[in-house]
Amino acid sequence: MAHSLESVPWYGVKGIQMTTELTIGRLANEAGVNVETIRYYQRRGLMAEPDKPTSGHRRYASDAIKRVRFIKRAQVLGFTLDEVGSLLDLDEACACVETRELAAHKLQVIEEKLADLKAM
Repeated sequence: MAHSLESVPWYGVKGIQMTTELTIGRLANEAGVNVETIRYYQRRGLMAEPDKPTSGHRRYASDAIKRVRFIKRAQVLGFTLDEVGSLLDLDEACACVETRELAAHKLQVIEEKLADLKAM
């Protein structure tokens, strides 16, 4: 029996969705948070809620992972969610100056808290 390689038109990438869109569960998992955290950020206006397609499952772009990680990192550094919202709203053209100002203010607040703790 002879073997041959023939092109099979239905085989290949057809039907495979090469996408970077994520479900809310996968987004939460990739970002290291809980699904309810994503929903909370949406209610707070820190993240946009994607439109719900006819399939019923919202899909998030892969850059949403970076946004969630940024929010969590800013919280770890002591920024409140309101302050994080301000950071996220900054125009990219002038973001460096404003970000430095917000960070300097936050550093001052933290240093004041440290001084208060040392005085105890």
